[in-house]
Amino acid sequence: MRVFVIFMAMLMLSGAAFAADKAVSFSQQSYKNYVKTLASDEFEGRGPMTQGEEKTISYLVEELKKLGVQPGYHGDFIQTVPMASIAASQDMQLKIGDLSFEPGTDFVSRTQKMTKRTELNDSEVIFVGYGIDAPEYGWHDYADMDVKGKTLIMLVNDPGYATQDESVFRGNAMTYYGRWTYKYEEAIRRGASGVFIVHETGAAGYPWSVVESGATGTKYMLVDESGNADELEAMGWMQTHTAEKIFASQDLDFQQLKADAANPGFKPVSLGVNANLRTIHWNKMGESHNVVGVLPGTSQKDEYVLLTAHWDAFGKKVGVKGDNIFNGAVDNASGVAGVLELARMLSERDKPLKRSVLLAFFTAEETGLLGAFAFAQHPPVPTHQMVGLFNIDSMNLAGATDYVLKYGDGLQELESWLQQAAAAQGRRVKPDSNPQNGLFFRSDHFALAQQGVPGLLFMDLGDSDPDYIANRYHKPADEYLESWQYSGVKNDLHLIYSLVEKLGNSDAWPGWKEGAEFKQIRDADLSQSGE
Repeated sequence: MRVFVIFMAMLMLSGAAFAADKAVSFSQQSYKNYVKTLASDEFEGRGPMTQGEEKTISYLVEELKKLGVQPGYHGDFIQTVPMASIAASQDMQLKIGDLSFEPGTDFVSRTQKMTKRTELNDSEVIFVGYGIDAPEYGWHDYADMDVKGKTLIMLVNDPGYATQDESVFRGNAMTYYGRWTYKYEEAIRRGASGVFIVHETGAAGYPWSVVESGATGTKYMLVDESGNADELEAMGWMQTHTAEKIFASQDLDFQQLKADAANPGFKPVSLGVNANLRTIHWNKMGESHNVVGVLPGTSQKDEYVLLTAHWDAFGKKVGVKGDNIFNGAVDNASGVAGVLELARMLSERDKPLKRSVLLAFFTAEETGLLGAFAFAQHPPVPTHQMVGLFNIDSMNLAGATDYVLKYGDGLQELESWLQQAAAAQGRRVKPDSNPQNGLFFRSDHFALAQQGVPGLLFMDLGDSDPDYIANRYHKPADEYLESWQYSGVKNDLHLIYSLVEKLGNSDAWPGWKEGAEFKQIRDADLSQSGE
């Protein structure tokens, strides 16, 4: 029965126009006020667990109340997210064999253990290729190697990117196995003590400066009852030249072994040297917060369409000369402002949607999607009541385009909804030009995808403004600019509004396509709920 309902809904969808209510339209002034306020120095870079967070949370709640949005988290606007902050001394030194390496220049390292000191003590170093164990792809980089207590060196991305062969993983398009988060998780499951991922700009999708900036200063994390005792002593990255020196010291060719690792059947290689590293940490337990609101639906109010964005940036950093406030204007005050503006547009409708709209502003996206994971683990409503999600993680402030970007090609049925909504605007859907970067796995919607909830990512990190990644991304220079153009924002918000409106007044439940990593999870969730 449910399949028939979905089929009929899609049939009607194909002939229906994706057009927003003419009476509800984008207000450049209200959007501009939102983003300008959030990106101002007064908000101190919106760092979690800081005064900047307090100002941000208060502002978001106040604006939602003004719009008539109701509390969305069990009767409150706030979801408390227990977490910890940790800062590492940057005078650490990594020694592998007889070679010593300097932090920042040669490597970066941190931990998620809630201890004052972490150590690698004569830990055997093993090269494990891409560090992937993926039976469905016939890939077993660890083979039968016991890596408990060892320090692992591994490659960034996955073998599909290395070979550019569509029959290997997903070819150029990164899978979840290519994400650094997976690599650390798999190493933890196997009891490793340390991991160093070899950085390459092309394969990672960002330069070393982004890695270095992200690893220094204060980091945030979710903490378990053990104080994260099972985490890695060292979660790190190293430059390619660092890896080459280590391998060469043992008469091994890093580039040749890297090439070998792109072939099925690769076996881990012990480098015959040990790693030593001692790091001092400053830890603090605390709380951060997600902000959640809801616009209740009518006849299907227990079914929810989600609009999300992360409110955090990198706060203020000690030791940065000159401007030390990471305002995060594009990433992601622009996205938060987008969700607020959509909330305003939806609240001004003459008639509410049939389905409810859940608005969520997440903390600590920049340090591992922490707020989104906390939300996914403790949701305000069951995931089987979440129909679909639209996540905004930066907006186009360089002017109108004839396209809308799509991430995660071929994964979900919402992609066809996006194509039709774009066509209604006379625009085309442009596939991610850098699928090797794995952007689909790098924003908050991914935390919900892992629970089976389908969602589209709206992101414009430099596509319309190439200078942004090179000179402003994750830097103090990501500030509000008077030169911004809002025609692109207007088009994209009207497009997202039309998707929310269509899904919010529909009986359809768009799902994952065959072969998507999350299809079985979603199918099981919906079947248990009786949907």
